[in-house]
Amino acid sequence: MADSGSKIGEGDEVPGRVEENLCQPCLSKDKETLADKFCSTCNEFQCNDCSNVHNVLAILKNHKLVSVKEDDVASISVKMKALDLCDQHQRSLDFFCEDEKKLCCSTCAIFNHRKCHSVVEIEKIAGKITSPSSILGEKLKEAKKAAESLARHIRSSKDQLDKYIKEIHVNIRRMRDEVMRMFDDLEDSVVKRAKTLQKETLENLKKKQTINENHLADVTSCLETIESIYKNGTPVQKYIAEQKMESNLNVLCRNIKDECQTLEPVNISFHFDETIKMPPLPITEYVPGQLQLKFDWQEDVNSVDKAMILKPVSIIDLKKTGDDIKEPLYTGIDFLPDGRLVAVDNKNKKCLVYNEKLERVESYQLSYSPLSVVVVSEEEVAITCGYGYKIEFLHVSKCNEITSSRTCNVNTKYYSICLKDDRQFVVGTFDEQRPVRIVSFTGDELDFSVNFPNKRCPADINASTYIKSSNKVVITDRDEHTVYIYDIKTDTRVVVKDDQIEGPYGAAVGPSDTILVCSGKNTILQISQTGQVLSSYKIDMENSFRVCVSHDKSFLVVTNYCVGNRKMQKFKIST
Repeated sequence: MADSGSKIGEGDEVPGRVEENLCQPCLSKDKETLADKFCSTCNEFQCNDCSNVHNVLAILKNHKLVSVKEDDVASISVKMKALDLCDQHQRSLDFFCEDEKKLCCSTCAIFNHRKCHSVVEIEKIAGKITSPSSILGEKLKEAKKAAESLARHIRSSKDQLDKYIKEIHVNIRRMRDEVMRMFDDLEDSVVKRAKTLQKETLENLKKKQTINENHLADVTSCLETIESIYKNGTPVQKYIAEQKMESNLNVLCRNIKDECQTLEPVNISFHFDETIKMPPLPITEYVPGQLQLKFDWQEDVNSVDKAMILKPVSIIDLKKTGDDIKEPLYTGIDFLPDGRLVAVDNKNKKCLVYNEKLERVESYQLSYSPLSVVVVSEEEVAITCGYGYKIEFLHVSKCNEITSSRTCNVNTKYYSICLKDDRQFVVGTFDEQRPVRIVSFTGDELDFSVNFPNKRCPADINASTYIKSSNKVVITDRDEHTVYIYDIKTDTRVVVKDDQIEGPYGAAVGPSDTILVCSGKNTILQISQTGQVLSSYKIDMENSFRVCVSHDKSFLVVTNYCVGNRKMQKFKIST
């Protein structure tokens, strides 16, 4: 006989079988005894010996005992599923300790709660419960509804996962087909242009060939004539022939020489631009696609900003070179799209280009003291001028040649500069009441519709940057050891003050559009747009000054302004 048959409501009813109830106190002693009585208060089947305890202990005398043979046992039985049993003693829960707010069996009441002031029988207080059972039922129904919703979500996630995996395969194949069609179109176009060029070149060669054949015939004819005269002619004839032939020969030689000088070697080829040409490595190293797995349970869950990790790549000392007058001070740095770095040297009035290893590859002399630089396009940068009302555009070729493009005259002195969009800059001012302004590429100047503090600052106090995705302006204040984040849309601001922020200087937009700030404590701070300091990275230089981040947010470069120990360092960014 199974143990489950001994507890009320726990056995499975099998047609044709007479259910035998076992004494539950005996079962707890590993003894199987048929039950003779059922105690509705203890909610237990008991044999005669075990049920006699009701006649011994006064506390149990009010319990109601019925014979298991009586028909009303089934009506008394309730499917409690052991909820009415003590977890420690596996006995019926008959009492409630009002002092400790705990249910207890008779053993617990005697041994564990004998010092408590109010231990009452559950039977006496059960009818006095004021909270309706429907409240508990409703809560259970809500929990069940939530669990069912979760189960549906899990099933839906499984189905969506299969769907998305198939879509990835389809999207990649579609992209491959589109790329192949692009190359097919490219092939048709290039071959067509090549054939046109071939036809034009052949026509030119044919003309040159005709002219050359005429020259060759003239030379051959003259040669035959002079040889005949030298062989058979008189001295007078020879003299006349020489005089006349020499004049004709000079003209002929000059014509042949001219044709030779205009003759060019035929060479036609096709080369891919470096932006599309791939090294002989796996395509997964270069294709800008990412496989992402996201679980969305609530639509209003905010994204969590991750702290970045910096790994040093290279560091160089910024010392005077042969053509420098003073110790270099890089007041502006920015990455070109191909990974090169552009820097401006305020003290020596230069614009410089560095390769990916921080090796200097070009230097361009300026006529003014530059303050900041920003990359405008693949081969163009813009520079603000110290104590001058202009922004100069320079062309920086892929061969590292620097030339002046144009100058944009303005009415305000600007320090820091960054891109707002493909037509405008966000520029930090100095000696102005407005800390930042908007300047177009053509020199039109506008103000932000934001209530900035009425404070006039010199050039080395404030620096600014702009977050395109959220339309926010970031301003550092070196004197107040504060970073301000202004929301342009709502005209609100976040004031970031922290023990880690000391004399902040340069600022840049980092991974996930977090804010990177140079702190006077020789650190780079990463700050979220809500003002939380996410990470702090100690760097090997005093007085960090300017910071910039590559276009793909994978590299960071920082400079300092420490006299006699100026450096520039590059880091690899990971999260």
